[in-house]
Amino acid sequence: MPTAAIVFSDGCEEIEGLSQVDVLRRLGIPCDIVALDNLTITGGHDIRFTCDKLVDESLLDYDLVAFPGGAPNAKHLRESEKLADLMKQRFAAGKWNAAMCASPIALSKYGFLKEAKWTSHPDFKEQVAEENPASTYVDTPAVIDEDHKLVTSRGPATSWAFAYALAQVLGADTSKLEDAMQYSYLRDHINEA
Repeated sequence: MPTAAIVFSDGCEEIEGLSQVDVLRRLGIPCDIVALDNLTITGGHDIRFTCDKLVDESLLDYDLVAFPGGAPNAKHLRESEKLADLMKQRFAAGKWNAAMCASPIALSKYGFLKEAKWTSHPDFKEQVAEENPASTYVDTPAVIDEDHKLVTSRGPATSWAFAYALAQVLGADTSKLEDAMQYSYLRDHINEA
């Protein structure tokens, strides 16, 4: 069974991170909620929650590690030398890594996006593109780059697309859950709203 970890710090977009955990766990994929520095997180909208564990060497063991967005969270993840070192080891080992919204700025600093396909929140597109001139920005809700083992996404409204993409790269068939959670309905009817 593949495993996943979602890494949080204060100022995260709660919906982005917790929707990943929700979808993966509903599909039976073990998913740990991992804190960068402190087990108790206060998200960007003052939602407090407790993580399962702190970032440590075990991050190397997961099949996928993903980051929610939120500008403060993205900055914390980008600037953490400990996290950067572990993520670089994961990338070198060919493991899946993912980030959404603002957090592709962390993947960018780690050097993962140099020639990758990616997306992000529009507010961070220019920064990431400037740091990675040979990369390709893709304007879709979620982008899977098989060659670089990366998944990226745009923002709170694309949280479900991102969560399902994570499950799919881990080998899960998400179709039944997408129907059960009404995601298929939303995807097919969003323009009617």
